Amino acid sequence: MTARAISTAALAVGGGAVVLVRHLQQRVAGSSGGGGEPRSRWRAVTVNRSPEEVMPEGRAPGPLAELGDLVEVEVRPAPAGRGSELRARLRGPEPSGAASAAARLSGDDPRQRVRAALREAKQLIEVGEVLRVDPTPHGRRTPTPTGAVVEAATKRAGGEGVL
Repeated sequence: MTARAISTAALAVGGGAVVLVRHLQQRVAGSSGGGGEPRSRWRAVTVNRSPEEVMPEGRAPGPLAELGDLVEVEVRPAPAGRGSELRARLRGPEPSGAASAAARLSGDDPRQRVRAALREAKQLIEVGEVLRVDPTPHGRRTPTPTGAVVEAATKRAGGEGVL
């Protein structure tokens, strides 16, 4: 078996695992009782500060506060006394189906906004500023095929996580 065939098989298995996990998450969210619409899942970051420093007087950090009524925010002590766990979730149900895929590709998925706001809030609380990758210190990347891939991935990473 060639290396290409092995990597293709690994991607297929990994993609199948992601689909299965999301399906199970939706089933669990849908069976959470109450008979209403399924709730969005919590997304969280651990912040190396006390809960009082993370949300003074119960005020959400700036990036999460900017999302307004779109999200529900809470803070609690992190396990093993390792700072605080800052959590946020959408107030309504998470997008699903074809509309969800289209929203993710276009960058309009509200879950991306929640994840980005959590990362920015963590950086503001711990460092005092939001750290940015771009622009690169040495200027623009060389327009090679690899450079184009890196540029595209860097632009896309803003909504999905750190590259």
